[in-house]
Amino acid sequence: MGGEAVPLPLAIVGPTASGKSALALELARRQRDFDTATSSVELLSADSMQVYRRMDIGTAKPSAAEQAEIPHHLIDLVEPAERFTVVDYASAFETAMADITARGATPMLVGGTGLYFRAVVDGLRPPPEFAEIAAELEAEATSFGPGDGATALHARLAELDPLAASRMEATNQRRIVRALSVCLGTGLPFSSFGPGLSTYAPAPYRFVGIEIDRDELDERIEQRYRHQLEAGFVDEVSGLAGADLSRTASQALGYKELLAHVRWECSLDEAIELAVARTRRFARRQQRWFSRDPRITWIPAGDVSEMADRIGQLQPW
Repeated sequence: MGGEAVPLPLAIVGPTASGKSALALELARRQRDFDTATSSVELLSADSMQVYRRMDIGTAKPSAAEQAEIPHHLIDLVEPAERFTVVDYASAFETAMADITARGATPMLVGGTGLYFRAVVDGLRPPPEFAEIAAELEAEATSFGPGDGATALHARLAELDPLAASRMEATNQRRIVRALSVCLGTGLPFSSFGPGLSTYAPAPYRFVGIEIDRDELDERIEQRYRHQLEAGFVDEVSGLAGADLSRTASQALGYKELLAHVRWECSLDEAIELAVARTRRFARRQQRWFSRDPRITWIPAGDVSEMADRIGQLQPW
């Protein structure tokens, strides 16, 4: 005689400022309040910037009160000066998951860093890195005119690995350099390292994505920056200005622009205008990334309680 099927743990994804964290907290609270005898929900962040300590306001990190109320994992893992890779994240994720399951708690994955998400739900691991080769390729790109370097490198990649080249835009220099450096460093096509991001196998999660109109998302992004400024974002960045930040931390949305401001390279208004524009472009990329995943069930953005009700209809506690 078989028992009832155990619901799959949730993984909540979507673009920045769409309301993922608020929704995850609401769902965790509902699970806690529904039946105190059931296992509690603990949240695992899939955000590449929330791993950095002292980068709290600009990464929209859960507050101390929220973390005290509902256990959170995979935030505040390293200092902003430290290098942190997707492999490091996957290792930390495995440790956190072992801890959660050992205590009989229920995991819930929430975040918008697509590569982190795929690394843990699909077990994807990147090929080795070749920093010296990548640096040479970056230098080679600068010898061309603005924008022409990435195109030239993409053409070179197309000769060595047509499949990998077809999977990326000719203007995405960072991805092109990564793929080309692997081709040159290993002598193997970049696309030969696993099935790649275009394969979506069954995974032990129920994927839920927040679907939001672009105009509304644009407004939310701008509003969030205003709230972050009121909360002391400039002071937070000023405290990091003298630090030897890692490349990833120094490029974080909002931080890059405000660092330029506190170094007297631009006005605050100019910094925020640039940050808003860059964040909107990033959100578009997130939407495209997640829209390709057929495993995701999409719910419209809206009131947190209404979104939680919709998920409850999909997956009752």
